[in-house]
This record gives sequence, C-alpha cells and structure tokens, in this order.
Amino acid sequence: MSILPENKSHTPHNTPRNFFIWGATMSGKSYLASQFPDSIVFSTDGNEKNSGTRPTVALKNYINAKGEITTSVIDVLDKYILALRTEQNTFKTVVIDVIEDVTVLLEQAICAENGVKTLSDIPYGKGYSLFNSMLAELVMNLKALPMNVIYISREDTKTENEQPVPVPALKQKYYNVVNGNCDLVIRTQHLGHSYLRTVTDIRRKYKQSEIDDPQILKILMAIPGALVKDAPVNNKDGNN
Repeated sequence: MSILPENKSHTPHNTPRNFFIWGATMSGKSYLASQFPDSIVFSTDGNEKNSGTRPTVALKNYINAKGEITTSVIDVLDKYILALRTEQNTFKTVVIDVIEDVTVLLEQAICAENGVKTLSDIPYGKGYSLFNSMLAELVMNLKALPMNVIYISREDTKTENEQPVPVPALKQKYYNVVNGNCDLVIRTQHLGHSYLRTVTDIRRKYKQSEIDDPQILKILMAIPGALVKDAPVNNKDGNN
C-alpha cells in the first residue's frame, strides 16, 4: 500500500495555533494567555501555586545540596511534552511563561553538564551549537502538539535613531527561532485604565470565516489587526 497522500485538493486549516505575547510588567500578558481554552502553564516565576487559576508546572533546574543539577529544565520539558503527546488529556493550550527565562535555564543546564560557567567556555563553539539545537527542538516539539502554544515574553527597549523602541525581552537571535514558528505576535500595553493589545507580526491574513475555534475567534476579534473582513458575497442580481 502506498504511503503517499491522495492526489486531491483539501481545505486548509487556517486557524492560528502558535502565539507570541509580549509586553511590560502588569500589561496583561498572562491574562490574555488565560483566555485561551484549557491551558496548562509552564512557569518560570517560582510561584506556580499563586500564578493563576490554571494547572501550572514549575520550570527550573533542580539543584542538590552540593550545587549540582539533579533534574534539568530540559528533563522537565521533555517529560511533560511527551506526556501531553502520549497520555490522554483534555488540555488545549500550552503556555510558556516566560520564554527568555527558559533560554537562561537551558544555558545553565548545558553549562552545568559540561562543567563550565558560560557557553563560550565549551570549545569550538559546541556550547552555542548545542543550545541552538535544544531551543529549536523545544519549539518544534511544542509546535507538533495538537494544541495551541503561547510564548510569553517581557518587554525591553532598543535604540533606533537615538530613540528608545519597545521590543520583546527575548534576545533577537532566539526570537527569530520562536517567531519563525508562530502565527501571531501580540503586544500588550497598560495605559491609564486601559489594556491594549496590538498585532506586531502576523504570518498571513486570517479571515473571520476561517477560524474554526469559537474561543480563538472571540480572542482575535478583540485584537485590532488580527483578522481581516471577509469579502462581501454578491447576490443573484450581482449586487452586494
């Protein structure tokens, strides 16, 4: 029997599933993520019991009395991603809160395993190569889940034309890896009594009629620039 797919057209699944949410402290990043359906949160804040109402897993490197890592963040992520993939569950969304902390934890784990203080101490650039491979593998493993995936990042600034410009706190080279596998990038802001959400990057133009998940549709309809209006349908007389 051939393993090739049947040679016929099919209707593509156009609902965005991978999101990058960034913003300043207390700007509503985690709150927006909490609006997504049936989430499990992988948290780096060390306060997972009080970080929200959703089930939360602590992301950290577990260290013994000798200062040795006994269970790395790599092991934790591998274990839970495998469980989400292979065990029966009702989760629909994975939230990484926050992604730049995860990159620091990955660096710490690699350095500890190789007995060095920084990635550059590992000869021939192998430290950076190993880190890049692990980050790419994490992003691809999350993307392969039949779920929504949300990466949360704090806000930082960079200087352009001698003016400060807000950007995600995740380093640009790492942001490129994560964003390259995301459908929508959303910035949150807290201005006065208002909480604003704006799209800062988008993979394609998403139409309201294409979104097959009611909860995702409700979220996107409240974010300017996330959706485009469907083209009007002509009636039989040729009028709109």
